[in-house]
Amino acid sequence: VQLQASGGGLVQAGGSLRLSCAASGRTFSRYTIGWFRQAPGKEREFVAAVRWTSSTHYADSVKGRFTISRDNAKNTAYLQMNNLKPEDTAVYYCAGDREIILSSIQFPHEYDYWGQGTQVTVSS
Repeated sequence: VQLQASGGGLVQAGGSLRLSCAASGRTFSRYTIGWFRQAPGKEREFVAAVRWTSSTHYADSVKGRFTISRDNAKNTAYLQMNNLKPEDTAVYYCAGDREIILSSIQFPHEYDYWGQGTQVTVSS
């Protein structure tokens, strides 16, 4: 599967953005899709994931502010980001994997497929 992330931009603190992760291929519905982010000088970190079962999982830092979803008919996953904070500034990546288990969804190395990043900048 090939993934393409989009939707980043510059927003003021408290604002919202919606990221999209468009996938090619006919088996998108069987993939776990994760969103990760990487700020300058920091390691890539888990943000959220939606499994093929549609169960969702979030990093504590974004719970209550971000919502991950998927539309299998459109082969697309989304990350709705509300109440953005300057510390959310990073390059955001989407990733996919068919065989990832629940206990591994927060680890970047467990994902086989990655999209290019999209920059999110939150000004204070």
